[in-house]
Amino acid sequence: MATVFWMLSLLALPLLESAKILTVCLIGGSHYMLLDEISHNLHQHGHEVRMLLQLGNPVITGFSYPARADSYKRSTWSLGEMYIKEYNGWFLEEQTQFLLGRENFNGFLKFMGHLSYQCNKLLEDKQMINFLQKERYDITILDAFNPCSFILARRLGVQYIAFYPGALNGPLSIVLPSPVSYIPVFSSQLSDNMNLWGRAKNLLYSLLSPVGQKLVWSVFEEVAERHLVSGSLTGGLSELHQGAELWAFNTDFSLEFPQPLMPYTVLVGGLLNKPAKLLQQDLDLWISSFGELGFIVVTLGSMVSSVSVDPLLVELVAGFSQIPQGVLWRYDPLQWPSNLDRPPNLRLMSWLPVNDLLGHKNVRLFITHGGQNSLLQAVYHAVQVLGIPLFGDQFDNMVRAETKGLGLTIKPAQITQELLSSTIQTLLQDSRFKSSALSLSRIHKSHPVPPELRFTQWVEHIVNSGGGAHLKPASLAQPWYQRYLLDLVLLPCLGLLGLILHEDEGLLMPLKGYSVTFGRYGC
Repeated sequence: MATVFWMLSLLALPLLESAKILTVCLIGGSHYMLLDEISHNLHQHGHEVRMLLQLGNPVITGFSYPARADSYKRSTWSLGEMYIKEYNGWFLEEQTQFLLGRENFNGFLKFMGHLSYQCNKLLEDKQMINFLQKERYDITILDAFNPCSFILARRLGVQYIAFYPGALNGPLSIVLPSPVSYIPVFSSQLSDNMNLWGRAKNLLYSLLSPVGQKLVWSVFEEVAERHLVSGSLTGGLSELHQGAELWAFNTDFSLEFPQPLMPYTVLVGGLLNKPAKLLQQDLDLWISSFGELGFIVVTLGSMVSSVSVDPLLVELVAGFSQIPQGVLWRYDPLQWPSNLDRPPNLRLMSWLPVNDLLGHKNVRLFITHGGQNSLLQAVYHAVQVLGIPLFGDQFDNMVRAETKGLGLTIKPAQITQELLSSTIQTLLQDSRFKSSALSLSRIHKSHPVPPELRFTQWVEHIVNSGGGAHLKPASLAQPWYQRYLLDLVLLPCLGLLGLILHEDEGLLMPLKGYSVTFGRYGC
């Protein structure tokens, strides 16, 4: 009887027909890896999926865009070899500045300027835009880091879901409840446990944040005005953000600081986390040669293929030579300086299967730039981390990792061989780091629904219900002064002012009479 009941229950559920879904990836690197996983999962659940992929943005050594067999379709777009070469040259120079510890907001604005230029060229491609419009997609899934994705979706006239590849409090606000007393503002490098000065700093950053967002939007404003219907976008980037049917974030509370969420916000962190696969035989033999000492994985992100600052490279190599573990480093061998010897425990590879390496029984430590995907993979496989943050959200990510007990941080400009080797030894010998990693891993894995299925089900819910209007509070449509009750505060202030003026006028009337009376007697 129970079996019959469940079969009838399943038949009674509304059936969702295959949806036509467009995913948009205009940056590449780890952003592509996430959207590739999302696109593949949606296809596997019976949906017709096409990715719009911009090529050459930037070139990642040792990596190519693999086409999965029996998976989604792909439409590629490129600005051409000349621009790609110029853009990648600029990015390599920026990479050098990051390694010197010179990351700043001006560099971020220049990066957004490149994305804006690329956006304008894409929207000018009438053949591509017409093709996408004729496809009549049911929903679009955007890389919410790039404002161009929102402009494109508005241009196509398709409902969209915003997927943000990082933590909840990124550089672009989406009107989440964020009390500054315990929720760190982006780039503040604060934890959720702030003292008086920390709260003061957080308040200052919260006041500056809208200014930063305004500057970012100013880079894209002209592009939006040129390609959207005149007058159709009055609220700028905030209006585009609020137009999303759903916001999905690549994070979860194993790594994130707890905070209030809105109904239109879902957490799907760990999309790239998988059980480890067997390694290639030669790589496995190399790892086995270190026995119980194990090995360390080193990667500074999908976009950093080498270290172009010689003094930093010398300190890193010297530090690795002082430890007995094997060191497997994602580094383009062709870029290795010919005058620098490699210690016997160091192996370079142009690309690393990071997920499989972190799942290996002999892995002892993960040295990472602090990218969100890297930290989530470390959490999944319960591996402690040494963070070397370079730019963007990586500094805030490592604050969260340190606060949770997952690891320690060294900024690039502070690295010396002594500090590097001693910090590695601390992370390997202090059992509290491994214990925290195991605890975070249990939290992450014990979620009742895996992240890939969670995201797919939410997409299907939005498509099946005709959008996400039922998830959005009325506050999103309110002017800012109503949202913060400033009009209500103003009302008694005006009443009090009127009362004061009335009292002043009442006091002045008798005085006027006296002046007239005294005037008759020459006073």
